[in-house]
Amino acid sequence: MDYDVLLVGAGPASLSAAIRIKQLGLEKGTDLSVCVVEKGAEVGSHIVSGNVFEPRALNELIPDWKEKGAPLDTPVPDDRFLIISKDGSWKLPNFLLPPQQHNHGNYVISLGKLTRWLGAQAEELGVEIYPGFSASEVLYREDGGVRGIATRDVGINKDGTPKETFARGMELRARVTLFGEGCRGSCSEEVMGKFNLRQHVQPQTLVQHTLGWPLQSSLLDKTFGGSFLYHMDDDLVQIGLVVGLDYENPYLNP
Repeated sequence: MDYDVLLVGAGPASLSAAIRIKQLGLEKGTDLSVCVVEKGAEVGSHIVSGNVFEPRALNELIPDWKEKGAPLDTPVPDDRFLIISKDGSWKLPNFLLPPQQHNHGNYVISLGKLTRWLGAQAEELGVEIYPGFSASEVLYREDGGVRGIATRDVGINKDGTPKETFARGMELRARVTLFGEGCRGSCSEEVMGKFNLRQHVQPQTLVQHTLGWPLQSSLLDKTFGGSFLYHMDDDLVQIGLVVGLDYENPYLNP
């Protein structure tokens, strides 16, 4: 199967790209064929994160998102940044926080719900989305460029024999292929290795939240991380603790 643009992974980035590509094609009077493959059984099924969502990009991508029912239901009226100790907490004044930590005007959302909504918007524009298809192989042209992907065979027993539901994987070819598999995607890692894409790049590993019990138990403890608590709709809250996996304290058990 051949397309103009193929996107691997149906996360927010890939779906936003698919929507924008179709929008640009329609503006130019060109009907571009755009396909998205997603390993999950449905769009959004592998998106489990909550999110404090800053809507600027969505305002640019889909200006009438409110009229179209985007699931941004819980605005942030107030936010706090706390330094936590074993015995209490202290609120940092907002003027000491960087702009990225000011969440007034943002929304607390379910990223899975937003992803499913983006999938519906993409399909309305004519994007073909195929959930349940995992990319297992990158296809290359004779000149070495990426040609597309091949999906995994389905309907196979644990011993490798085919089931009655066996179906051979498909080859999906495109003029342009975008990889949006998320962290450590197998195809993305292959392409980055083949074309040495990590050379001379600056990995975005800057840390902003580094204070607070129980992670910093002493001045010598270099463990970074922090906690979050998001108030959702329907009387729900999301709470979690983020811990950097390069911790040196052998007694720390995340």
